[in-house]
Amino acid sequence: MGSIIDVPTNLGLRPPEPGCVPGADKAPQALRAAGLHAALCRQGWIDGPPVLAGRYHPEMSPGQVRNQAAIVEHAHRLASRVAQALDRGERPLVLGGDCSTLLGVGLGLAARGRYGLVHLDGHTDFRHPGNASQPANLAGEDLACAVGLHYPELSQIDGLGPYFEPQDVVHAGCRDDDAHLDEARGQLGAVVSASQWVADPRGALAAIVAWTERDGLDGFWVHVDVDVLDPAYMPAVDSPDPGGISPSLLSEALAGLWPRAAGMTVGILDPDLDPDGQYAGQVASIILGAVAGSGPQAKTL
Repeated sequence: MGSIIDVPTNLGLRPPEPGCVPGADKAPQALRAAGLHAALCRQGWIDGPPVLAGRYHPEMSPGQVRNQAAIVEHAHRLASRVAQALDRGERPLVLGGDCSTLLGVGLGLAARGRYGLVHLDGHTDFRHPGNASQPANLAGEDLACAVGLHYPELSQIDGLGPYFEPQDVVHAGCRDDDAHLDEARGQLGAVVSASQWVADPRGALAAIVAWTERDGLDGFWVHVDVDVLDPAYMPAVDSPDPGGISPSLLSEALAGLWPRAAGMTVGILDPDLDPDGQYAGQVASIILGAVAGSGPQAKTL
């Protein structure tokens, strides 16, 4: 059985313009309007209450990421909800919001055992204090934080970090010019760039799936930022970079991973950049096709 956890947060993002607030917190409601929640509930899923985030503040304090205290507080509450769902035998589908949600998911899983992570993202999200003079926005630093490379206040909440051991993480989807690609390759269990994925879809997916079958894991989580898609298909994100994958490749990957995953996060869709809901509908169809067994680009919304 699956359960939906809406996580409408934008705490990990930079302001799109001075004085403006990022729109990613509106994504769960946009996916609901696209029919995702109703379609899943018709198949027996549980639609639980959202995990609301604190108020977004664009200002930063030295030695902290933007909205750091609110992110930590939110991570505690999301971790509790993920753990409760797993305790009930449910598989959570966490709908963000920005990818600071990985902090709460990782915290909840780390309290239960040793979990792996499949991180599908258009960026490595591997910026951290060791490679940047001033870390700023956790949405570009979430993977580094999850493997223990960030400020201790973020990477060692409740003494549970790293939430994922670096060798237990596979990243796929970053662009070849990602500033932290080489470091990620040296630290993580496996890295598959978007260009590698596009050039050899079958081999890339086989490598990712084989990695999840390693011994020693209590399970694995799938984290998806929809900016893994090329902007030709998905421009409604805060950092659209060319060279991404197609919706069909993402659908194929999620359909292969979901049946054995402990749960999944999907995030970074910005409805402010999608006024007619076209891209929310596309994301909803990809998700439904993966988790409800309806096949890629399901038409049952």
